[in-house]
Amino acid sequence: MIRNILPLLTGIMLLAVACQPTKKTVQQPERLTDFVNPFIGTAGHGHTYPGAAYPFGQIQLSPDNGVSGWDWCSGYHYSDSIISGFSNLHLSGTGIGDLADISFLPVNEPVTYKPGEKNADFTKKYAATFSHDEEMASPGYYAVTLQDRDVRAEMTVTERSGWQRYTFPDEGEHNIMLNLGFAINWDKPYETAITVVDDHTITGKRFSHGWAADQHVFFVARFSAPIQKSKIFDAPTDAEKVGVFTFGENHVMVKVAISSVSVDNAIANLTSAPENWDFDAVHQAASDAWEKELDKVRIKSNDPDQKTTFYTALYHTMVAPALFSDKNGDFKGVDGSTLKAKGYNRYTVFSLWDTYRALHPLFTVMHQDRVNDMVKTMLDHYKQTGLLPVWELEGNETFCMVGNSGVPVVGEAILKNIGNFDREEAYEAMKNTMMSDRDGLDYYKKLGYIPADKVNESVSKLLEYAIDDYSVALVAKKLGKTDDYNYFLKRSRNFKNIFDPKTGFFRGKKLDGSWTGDFDPAYSKHRQSDYTEGNAWQYLWEVPQDVPGLIDLLGGKDAFANKLDTLFALKHGVKGAEASPDISGLIGGYAQGNEPGHHITYLFNYAGEPWRTQELNRQIQTEMYYNAPDGLCGNEDCGQMSAWYVFSAMGFYPVSPSDQQYQLGSPIVQEAQITVAPGKVFTVKAPNASEDNLYVQSVKLNGQELHRSYITQEEIMNGDTLVFEMGPEPNKNLFQ
Repeated sequence: MIRNILPLLTGIMLLAVACQPTKKTVQQPERLTDFVNPFIGTAGHGHTYPGAAYPFGQIQLSPDNGVSGWDWCSGYHYSDSIISGFSNLHLSGTGIGDLADISFLPVNEPVTYKPGEKNADFTKKYAATFSHDEEMASPGYYAVTLQDRDVRAEMTVTERSGWQRYTFPDEGEHNIMLNLGFAINWDKPYETAITVVDDHTITGKRFSHGWAADQHVFFVARFSAPIQKSKIFDAPTDAEKVGVFTFGENHVMVKVAISSVSVDNAIANLTSAPENWDFDAVHQAASDAWEKELDKVRIKSNDPDQKTTFYTALYHTMVAPALFSDKNGDFKGVDGSTLKAKGYNRYTVFSLWDTYRALHPLFTVMHQDRVNDMVKTMLDHYKQTGLLPVWELEGNETFCMVGNSGVPVVGEAILKNIGNFDREEAYEAMKNTMMSDRDGLDYYKKLGYIPADKVNESVSKLLEYAIDDYSVALVAKKLGKTDDYNYFLKRSRNFKNIFDPKTGFFRGKKLDGSWTGDFDPAYSKHRQSDYTEGNAWQYLWEVPQDVPGLIDLLGGKDAFANKLDTLFALKHGVKGAEASPDISGLIGGYAQGNEPGHHITYLFNYAGEPWRTQELNRQIQTEMYYNAPDGLCGNEDCGQMSAWYVFSAMGFYPVSPSDQQYQLGSPIVQEAQITVAPGKVFTVKAPNASEDNLYVQSVKLNGQELHRSYITQEEIMNGDTLVFEMGPEPNKNLFQ
C-alpha cells in the first residue's frame, strides 16, 4: 500500500514546487578558461605539458615523469604514471627535449644519497605514483595527488614566478627536495649551487649544456614555513646538487623566480609577485590573465567539445615565445655577457621554422605589441651574432631545422606596418642573413641551387631560402630598394632550378648538375636525405610565395589539381624503414602533423577548386583535432599546430604571410569575433556551419559578395565583417 502512495505523493510535491513562483537568478558570464583543456596534446605525439603557465610568461611550472624520450620532450606524457618532480621551465610541443630546470618534489620520508649513486637512479628512487583521476589542470593551474606519498601538489604562476602548494599527511616527514641534477634528453648540468639564505629562503644556480648549448638559470625560492633543517648533497658530483628541506607544518608553499643573469635579478623578479601567501588569489589572477587573452577571440559553437578544442588551441598559441628578460631588462647574451632590453620585453623559445607559417601571422592580428617586442628581440640577436635567429632557445642559437625563418617574421612586421623598430636596421638584418654563407647559402648564391652531394637536405633548404628571399624582396620594394627587390625576387624563383620535369618533383641536384640516385617520391629517411622530415610528395608544394609559378611547372591548373588529388589519395604516402616520425596525421601522402604541409589544402583555391579545400579542411578539423589527450595529430611545435586550427576553424589561413592575404577555407564555428585593436572587431559569421554543412555557397565582405578566394590583413584590421553561407553540397562556381 505504501509503495502505491509514494509515487502519488512525489508527483504532488513536484507539482507544488513547479507551481511556486521562481526567483530570478543572475546568470554568471561564461568564462572561456572553462573551455581550455591543457591535457590536449599530452598523449600521442603532441609533446605538450599540462602544467601552470602565464600568457607568454617567464615560468612554466609543470610535472615531469623523469623519462628521456621523444614523446617526453615536454617532460610529461599522458601514458606515464610517475612524477619525478615539478620544474619551472618547459617546452611546448617541440621535437627535441630540454629545460625542466629547478625541479622540486615533496617527500614524506628521509632522503639519502648513496655514495656514487647516479642522479637518474636517485630521482627514480623518490619518484611518486599518480593517477589521472586525481589530476586536474586549467589555464594557470595544475594539481595532482602523489598517491604513494599521500601529498596533494598544486601549481600556479604569475608573469615572473611559480607558486607551489603542498599538503602533507600528518604522518611521516615533511620534506621538499630540490634536485638540480634532474635532466631530460640532451640536457646535462655542469655547474650548480644551492645557498640557504635564511630559514625561509634559498638561492642558487643551474648551468647546463643541452639543446641550448649553454643555459644559465639563477633562482630564488621562498618558503611559507620556516625550514627546520636542511641538507645539501653533492653526490655524485657538485654539478648535480640536491637540497632537502624539512618543515614542521603540513601545508607548505614555495615561490620561485628565475633569471638568466643573477640571483639578485631573480630576487627582483620575485618582488613582482604578491608578498603574501594567498595561493588562491594568485591562481585567480592567472586565470583572469588568461581570460583576458582568450577573450580576444569570441566564438559561437553548437558543440562544447569543439569549443574546448578551439580555446585550447588558442591557449597553446600563447605559451611561447616566453619572457626572457628580467624585470629590470637584463638578460644573458649569446656569449654569456649581460645585456639589457631597453623599452621592450626580450623573449625566448623561437621555433621559427614551424611558427613563421601561422603562429606569427596570428600574432600580427591579435598581439601587435608583442610582435614589436619579438622583432626587437630578433634584431638584438642579429646584433650579437650577425644573423637573424633560426631556432633561439634561452639565449642560445640552436640552428635547428632549415632555412632562415626569422627573415619572414621580421619582414611581415615591416610589411604590415607593425611596431616602432628601426626599419632600415631590420632590412639590413634580413638582407645580411640571406647574403651569408650559412648552411648551403654559398652554393645557393653562386649556382641558384644547393648541391645534394655537398649539403644534406638540399631540397628543403633551397625551398625555405626561396621563401625567405621573397620576404626580403617585398620589404626591399616597400623601402624603395629596387635593385635589391629585383635580385631577391629572382632568387625567390630558384625552386625552378631543382624541378625535374621527367618525374614531376623537386629533386636533389648534384654539383655536376645531375640528379641524385634512385628516386621514390614517397621515400623518407629522417634528417638523412634531400628532404627535411618529409619526402618529395610533401615538399612539392613548398612554394607558397609563387603558387602560379608552381602551377605552370606542373602543367596548368587541371594538372596541378590532379596532382594535389593524387597526394591525398596515395595508398603509401610514406616509405622507408627510417622515415621521420614527424610525418604524422596522414591523409594519403599529406601530413598535417608536420608544418611544411600546413598550407597545402588551401592550394586547391588557386586551381579553381575551392570545394576541395573546404572538404579536406573539415576532415582535418574533425579527425585530427579533438578534446582528448591525444587530440593533436603531431608535435604542437610551440603553437604552430594550434595556430593552423585557430585560423582554419574561423575559415581563413595565411598561405604566404608576406603577401598579407588569407585564403578562405571552411569555417567550422558559427561565429568568431576577433578584437584586432581596442574598440575594433573583425567578425566572421557562418551560422549554418557544421560537420555536414562544410561547403561554402557564397561569401560576403561587408555585405558585398566576394569574388576572390582571399581576404587581406587590412580588411581584418579594419574590423570588417565576413559572412559565409554554408551548405552540404559544393558550389563549383564559387569565386568565379
